[in-house]
Amino acid sequence: MNPVAGAVPALDWGDVFSFQDYGALVQLLANSIIAGAVLGIVGGLVGVFVMQRDLAFAVHGVSELSFAGAAAALLFGGSVVAGSIGGALVAAVLIGLLGARARDRNSIVGVLMPFGLGLGILFLSLYQGRSANRFGLLTGQIVSVSSPDLGWLIGISALVLVVLVLVWNPLRFDSLDPVSAQARGVPTRAVGLVFMVLLGLIVAVAVHIIGALLVMALLVTPAAAAMRIAAGPLAVPLLAALFGLVSAVGGILLALAGTLPVSPYITTISFTIYLVCWIVQRSREWVRRAA
Repeated sequence: MNPVAGAVPALDWGDVFSFQDYGALVQLLANSIIAGAVLGIVGGLVGVFVMQRDLAFAVHGVSELSFAGAAAALLFGGSVVAGSIGGALVAAVLIGLLGARARDRNSIVGVLMPFGLGLGILFLSLYQGRSANRFGLLTGQIVSVSSPDLGWLIGISALVLVVLVLVWNPLRFDSLDPVSAQARGVPTRAVGLVFMVLLGLIVAVAVHIIGALLVMALLVTPAAAAMRIAAGPLAVPLLAALFGLVSAVGGILLALAGTLPVSPYITTISFTIYLVCWIVQRSREWVRRAA
C-alpha cells in the first residue's frame, strides 16, 4: 500500500543509531573518549564548589566568553583551544574581581553573557570555513580532539585538579561559611579568585568537547545530582566525579553510533542521573515522614 500523501514518515531508529563498524570508531576516536573521561571527573569535582558557591549562572557567563575566544581563533586561524582558554580566563577574572557579592556577580554575568554570545556570533558569521567547525563550538565536536589537543586538555585538567587539591580545605571552608572563614584569617578574596581561574580553565576545556551552550551539563548537573543523595565531604565529590564520568563517556560512546552531535547524548544522560537522584531523595523523605 502506498503511503498517504503528506503523511509524516515514521522514525527509523537506524537513522539515529548505527553500530556498524562501532569497534573501529571507538579506536579511531579514543582521544575524544579519554578527553571526555578526564573532563567528566574534573568537571564533577569543580562542580561541587560551583554549587556550594552559587556559581551555576557564572558558568554560563564564562562559557559565552570562552565561545567568543574560540570563535575569534577560528576566524583568524589561531588555536581554538588557546582562544577558548583566553576568553574563559578573561570572564573568570572579571567575575572574580568585580563580583564578590552575589548581586554584583549576577549583574556582571548578565552583562558578559550577551556580549560574549554576540561577539562569538559575529566572528562565526565572518568565518568562511567549514560549517561543522562553527556548529561544533556551540554543540560540541567529538572528532576534533587531535593528539596535540588531547595533550593540552589533559595538561589543563591535571593543573586544575592539582591546584584544586591544594586549596581544597580553605576553598571548602570559604564556600560553606565565608564569614567564619574570613574571621579565621582565610584569604577569601584570593581563594575565590583562584577558584574562578580554575573554573575558567575547565570551562574552556568543556567548550571544546560539549560546546558552549550546554557546558553546565558537566559542570553543574553531576554535582547537583550528587548533593541530592549525599552530604558527606567525601561522598559528594566522589559521586559528582562518577556522575560526570558516566555522562561524558556515555554520551560520547552513544554519539559514535549516532548521527547527532555529542551534546544531546551527554545532557540526556546527565539529566537522567539527576532525575533518578531527585526521585531517590524524595523517596527517602517520604519514608522518613511515613515512619
